[in-house]
Amino acid sequence: MRLERIHDLAAPALADYTQLTDVALRRVREPEEGLYLAESPKVIERALGAGHRPRSVLLLEEWLPRVEPLLEAYPDIPVYVGESAQLEALTGFHLHRGALASMHRPAPRNPVELLRASRRVVVLEDLADHTNVGAIFRSVAALGADAVLLSPACADPLYRRAVRVSMGAVLQVPWARLPDWREAGPLFRDAGYELTAFALRDDAEDLADYAGDLPERLALLFGTEGAGLSRKALASAARSVVIPMDHGVDSLNVATAAAVALWAVRTADRRRAPGVGA
Repeated sequence: MRLERIHDLAAPALADYTQLTDVALRRVREPEEGLYLAESPKVIERALGAGHRPRSVLLLEEWLPRVEPLLEAYPDIPVYVGESAQLEALTGFHLHRGALASMHRPAPRNPVELLRASRRVVVLEDLADHTNVGAIFRSVAALGADAVLLSPACADPLYRRAVRVSMGAVLQVPWARLPDWREAGPLFRDAGYELTAFALRDDAEDLADYAGDLPERLALLFGTEGAGLSRKALASAARSVVIPMDHGVDSLNVATAAAVALWAVRTADRRRAPGVGA
């Protein structure tokens, strides 16, 4: 391994790891510079397993034995080693997971090709919270959906917090950015999808009833925290669905709602599979 001890926190080589607590800066900087950050050896391993290339690694010395086997194929990648106080001063947070890797961002996927290759997808419009995005990706991976499609303004799945919350699922689940709804709506229809909006509407169907008659290709659409789906998104949807609530609660957190919906769809699909329930 190409080990380099940290002596100067202002060294240009460490620029990938600075000011990590400034969300606005990272949102702009990471896509423009073509990088994202993978936190923890487990997530780094998943990133490498997905074919993503590392730029460098930052870690505490005691984590060297855990990380070294992961980097055998990358002997020229610099591995910056420092003490806990140094790394916290550099990154702005306590690196309690021991290791952080700066990774080359993969090339964007084509949403049309992704829709053609899928059958069950989740569509996220303008979610602002990276924690919610990461949690939804984890549910998609766990509950068997094929892909995630994001509106242009949706939070970045490769932001450090989203990657961490998803436990690396954002590196496994295929995803792509959509154009605006004027173009995105026809993409779903042309690919044979029924775009179903989860929204508090008078004409919304109960999720349990909806799951009893699912289309061959289904896109589950969820809106931003608080405001929900835009009028253009709702106009693009073929149907609306609601998860019934009790005790005066009007709705669930968007990540929880997505998990409930995905569970209902998976359960319905399995019941209809040949030989299931016979």
